[in-house]
Amino acid sequence: MTIKDLKPELVFSIFDEITKVPRPSKKEEKIRQYLLDFATKHGIAVKTDSIGNVVMTRPATPGHEDAPTVILQSHMDMVCESNDKSFDFENTPITTVVDGEWLRADGTTLGADNGIGMAASLAAMIDEELVHGPLEALFTVDEETGLTGANNLGEGMITGTILLNLDSEDDAEIFVGCAGGVDTTCTFDYTATPTPANYVYFKVSIEKGQGGHSGGDIHLGRANANKLLARYLYGLTLNHEISLAEIDGGNLRNAIPRAAHAIFGINATDKEAVITSLNVFIAEIKNEYRDLEPTLEITIESVEAPATTIDATTAHKLIESLYSAPHGVISMSRDLEGLVETSTNLASVKMLPDSQILVTTSQRSSVESRKWDIAHQVEALFKMAGATVTHGDGYPGWAPNLKSPIMEIARDAYKELYGITPAIKAIHAGLECGLFLEKYPYLDMASFGPTLRNVHSPSEMMHIPAVERFWQQLRLTLSKVADLKK
Repeated sequence: MTIKDLKPELVFSIFDEITKVPRPSKKEEKIRQYLLDFATKHGIAVKTDSIGNVVMTRPATPGHEDAPTVILQSHMDMVCESNDKSFDFENTPITTVVDGEWLRADGTTLGADNGIGMAASLAAMIDEELVHGPLEALFTVDEETGLTGANNLGEGMITGTILLNLDSEDDAEIFVGCAGGVDTTCTFDYTATPTPANYVYFKVSIEKGQGGHSGGDIHLGRANANKLLARYLYGLTLNHEISLAEIDGGNLRNAIPRAAHAIFGINATDKEAVITSLNVFIAEIKNEYRDLEPTLEITIESVEAPATTIDATTAHKLIESLYSAPHGVISMSRDLEGLVETSTNLASVKMLPDSQILVTTSQRSSVESRKWDIAHQVEALFKMAGATVTHGDGYPGWAPNLKSPIMEIARDAYKELYGITPAIKAIHAGLECGLFLEKYPYLDMASFGPTLRNVHSPSEMMHIPAVERFWQQLRLTLSKVADLKK
């Protein structure tokens, strides 16, 4: 079976087309052109703004012109993670695999976040049997790395009063709130020093972690490869002098790091102690993460001595700060049971030209003051270690509205179709809704989508039966709104 055999046929056929179009964050030119070509092919009115967002409009079904205008909102870009580091996301289509009731990609992120939302929006633009009021389909750029599209949405691009965000990841759940977030970057300046004499060098690698979304999956307690690497290196420094030559871990601020490595040297007389310490470390980690990280691998190999290393003072401060840096859930919500309130992700460690090391972290909270509290804790720690610390602009949360009319309509639609009342929730992840609400405070918003798992990782997959339920819920919701008056 292939994706073309799946139901609903209209939605999956469009999703199949989307997977063939490269769309990394900040490089959405190809997917934008696909959208414009789609609009031209089907005679749909379309416009773009200066930042690259796209809006399509569809007139109401005859007799429903007085209904409120509904905005269907999704984002163009996808997180690009692959088991094969040479995979070219800028030019290579995603290969999809039907695996029982799940759709996944072959070794890469699937891009169902948020390709399935795009596909449903486009399907709603051309479904001839759909009864609806006036529709606007908004496709934003750069949601995954900066919310740039939502933050810079052009004047007059949308006119609707109801917004359905199609970027949620759980069937039978409707979201009416989300966390805000801010990124914190910490830059170390180091001096490249000659390699010490009588040292032997090793490369320690941590690979094939589960990773996942740094908001939606942060409560699962999965391993952070950066934290594990720092833990091992710090343990070595307790008993040995080490020389750190290279360190690298993680890639994206919104993904839990799956892999990290370091090249370090140690006095030749301590060579056997390194191997012994790693074996002990591997046993500890396998025991701690035995049910969470079945594929995690930790290895060590001898390597040639590099020409230079990171000066000892900076290396020790870097290792100590990475080991000390918070990661994971900081607090749980007292308002919504089971909701993570505040978290932080030690996202990436990268060596830059000009003898610099960049550490990137990402903080989230549904409480604005606590978002900045954890960001400032991260700042204080790395400043003590001698790093230069900066914060991004951040983005606001979306305060839950448990009396939202469109939430009630979407909830009733699902119950009518499937006899189950969806759970009403907030999500510990950044949706664009908070930014829309800042600019258009009158918007009534809700978010729903099919079940996705392991997003932002090569293990990402989408539950095929849930897509059918998502699509029918969307169709019935739109038909119910069509019977309303402005």
